[in-house]
Amino acid sequence: MLGIGTLAKKVFGTPNDRKIKATAPIVEKINALEPEFEALSDEGIKQKTTELAQRAKDGESLEALLPEAFANCREAARRTLGLRAFDTQLMGGIFLHEGNIAEMKTGEGKTLVATFPAYLNALTGKGVHIVTVNDYLAKRDAEWMGKVFNTLGMTCGVIYPQQPEDEKQAAYAADVTYATNNELGFDYLRDNMKSELSQLSQRGHNFAIVDEVDSILIDEARTPLIISGPSQDRSDLYVALDQIVPLLTEEHYELDEKQRNVTFTEDGNEFMEEQLSKAGILPEGQSLYDPESTTIVHHATQGLKAHKLFHKDKDYIVRDGQVMLIDEFTGRMMAGRRLSDGLHQAIEAKEGVTIQPENVTLASVTFQNYFRLYGKLAGMTGTALTEAEEFAEIYGLGVVEVPTNRPIARVDEHDQVYRSAREKFEAIVIAIKEAHAKGQPLLVGTTSIEKSEFLSSLLKEAGVPHNVLNARHHEQEAKIVADAGRLGAVTIATNMAGRGTDIQLGGNIEMQVMEALDADPEADPEQVRARIAAEHADEKEKVLAAGGLYVLATERHESRRIDNQLRGRSGRQGDPGRSSFFLSLEDDLMRIFGSERLDKVLSGLGMKEGEAIVHPWVNKSLEKAQAKVEGRNFDIRKHLLKFDDVMNDQRKVIFSQRREIMEAADLSEIVQDMRHQVIDDLVDSFIPARSYADQWDAEGLYAAVLEKLNIDAPIIAWAQEEGVDDEVLRARIAKAADEAMAAKAVQFGPENMRNIEKQILLQTIDTKWREHLLTLEHLRSVVGFRGYAQRDPLSEYKTEAFTLFENLLNALRVDVTEKLAQVRPLSEDEQTQMMQQLLQQQRALQPAAEAPVADTPEPVADGFHENDPTTWGNPGRNDLCPCGSGKKFKHCHGRLV
Repeated sequence: MLGIGTLAKKVFGTPNDRKIKATAPIVEKINALEPEFEALSDEGIKQKTTELAQRAKDGESLEALLPEAFANCREAARRTLGLRAFDTQLMGGIFLHEGNIAEMKTGEGKTLVATFPAYLNALTGKGVHIVTVNDYLAKRDAEWMGKVFNTLGMTCGVIYPQQPEDEKQAAYAADVTYATNNELGFDYLRDNMKSELSQLSQRGHNFAIVDEVDSILIDEARTPLIISGPSQDRSDLYVALDQIVPLLTEEHYELDEKQRNVTFTEDGNEFMEEQLSKAGILPEGQSLYDPESTTIVHHATQGLKAHKLFHKDKDYIVRDGQVMLIDEFTGRMMAGRRLSDGLHQAIEAKEGVTIQPENVTLASVTFQNYFRLYGKLAGMTGTALTEAEEFAEIYGLGVVEVPTNRPIARVDEHDQVYRSAREKFEAIVIAIKEAHAKGQPLLVGTTSIEKSEFLSSLLKEAGVPHNVLNARHHEQEAKIVADAGRLGAVTIATNMAGRGTDIQLGGNIEMQVMEALDADPEADPEQVRARIAAEHADEKEKVLAAGGLYVLATERHESRRIDNQLRGRSGRQGDPGRSSFFLSLEDDLMRIFGSERLDKVLSGLGMKEGEAIVHPWVNKSLEKAQAKVEGRNFDIRKHLLKFDDVMNDQRKVIFSQRREIMEAADLSEIVQDMRHQVIDDLVDSFIPARSYADQWDAEGLYAAVLEKLNIDAPIIAWAQEEGVDDEVLRARIAKAADEAMAAKAVQFGPENMRNIEKQILLQTIDTKWREHLLTLEHLRSVVGFRGYAQRDPLSEYKTEAFTLFENLLNALRVDVTEKLAQVRPLSEDEQTQMMQQLLQQQRALQPAAEAPVADTPEPVADGFHENDPTTWGNPGRNDLCPCGSGKKFKHCHGRLV
């Protein structure tokens, strides 16, 4: 008998079905326009783009333009790439334009799908960002799909690491920009550290389409992006602690694998105290529990984590004398990514490589808060439904499952559970040999480099030829994946999330053509393609007869999504295929989540050596365990986000203030308001409200005004005058300070004075914000202990963070006022001295040239004299310097120190 829910779905359809049905009329409209757009010339396609852009500018909605825009884009793709988008791809494009996540299976052509909503939204002229998971895919997709955008008359750019600034600005100015999530986030932070509008890279956050959206917005969202600078070197401390930590025994610490945490026991603390005193790290008479020992305790805990939680070839590898982290979800090396709080240094000490100095945070943002800046956000992936709740709650994104172009013919077998890892791997080798013998290509999924290399050694012993794809073989990634569907190919891979290259049965024709042309550049491309296509068709038939791609997983991941991603590599575009998971009770997931009960059941069944249990109940219980882990991880991310939201509100205020300052032509009013507020605060400090003159501290006020405002006002005399109250004093001090600044503006010249105000304001904001970030980090690390006093750590954090932010704004006013009060033009002698220093620095940096370099460049202005500013003329700040150096005046002789 059917349940009520199942019955209702049969009658009314699921919400997903209703969304799919709603797009059918739009897809019909696009298809009806096809003959009209096929008749257009190449120039006609570009003219259509101009027409659509004008209509968008005139106020026509993008929804009204959608059918024509999609029809134009489909035709451009057909002409340039030879790809005509399926109806399901158009559906995916519609859902993306509406701001949803389109769940589309592997091989359904997501790369092409993104061009439709990107083109439509770029018609507004505000730019569209297409986000990929790695630099290789960003460059590949920009080059590949850039041809479509060029045919449409649009520009396409790509962002990559260490890109020259002018090239980066041009890429962001393009209609469509491809970039990785890391580069976008870092550029956002860098932009908010710049001091001039002309230096900014990004031009706003209009619409982003995130490829492999689950990988970027969920898996990577746990780690914030941080721009940091070096702090003091503590290498000796790390090395000394690394010699003590290996001496610890199991009773000295508690390891919690579920929470990925390790802490010292009371015995462990005593042991560490004794060892640290012996090593001279802990001063005599000082205990680990003393406040002065906080830093030592922190680094000892990080050393313990490095040894007990972080394992070589699983969490990181050592390459070229550096510790490289490995992304647990994609198996890729994360070059340049470092663990914070001294943990990376502790791992470097453990591995005996050069210890890089610790860093302090200069700017930071989480991916959640970066991507929530966009006016509209959309995403694509093969697996999102399991995390639909998180996408809805944190990003306001709905998930729509787009049907496949052809029905899925893959057979997903039940999990096989063995009692020991040894039995499991023996069974895996037998299964691989059987499939390989009949020519069936295999993709074998492992969860770590260590396990992939262990399996590789077993296959070598068994005489099975194979490829290994993991962080060590990162460079050959595209080639290995492209060949994974060839007859009899065996590929071992650590995590297949976001690999971005299709596994096509019989091999990837495009990749084989490129290889053939690289080997023989003189060959005729058309003949090469025809020959390879014929060979491919023959090989594909044999692979189909062998049963298509066989995905064999050696373990289940914490997340069902990662398992589904691996499974989804087989059975693309209606191809046959199969998938199965081989597990053992010694696997991490099984061991951590209650394998004891299962072990008793298996023992009771009297299972023999090498025998596996295969039953749907096992699948169900494993899925429940995975759902629990996913739920816990979601709660952790949600909790972290609540804390980061507090900082994010403050970040938005600071960054928007910076932007306003950079855009403003004249900041004299803001600076004057700050100065008057500082005067009010000073008067309030030394002259209590409603007090008598004999209670005033006039001398203290005089000294403070001299220090903070650099004015020698007769405050003591004023205070002794008859009828003078605190308001009169305020007014007189403010008048004296304003007159002093007006005189300064005359000395410098109005334009120079405005620039000085702007630079001092920006520099002070940046310095104070960095200090504030560090304070918030420390507050966040200790606020958790408030829970022991029955106080909510989050509300405590909010209250204290707000107070700290108020303090930041007060300190900012004082610092800016003080710096502006102290600034003065340089004397002639000081200018001469400074110019000599600059010339010496330039010569020191000058590369050895073949032709002799003249000591003094040829001046541009007639009568120019190095040490006489009256001969320099009156150049603008951004004009070339009259000395002939080729630099802007503000960076050369017009530089203010």
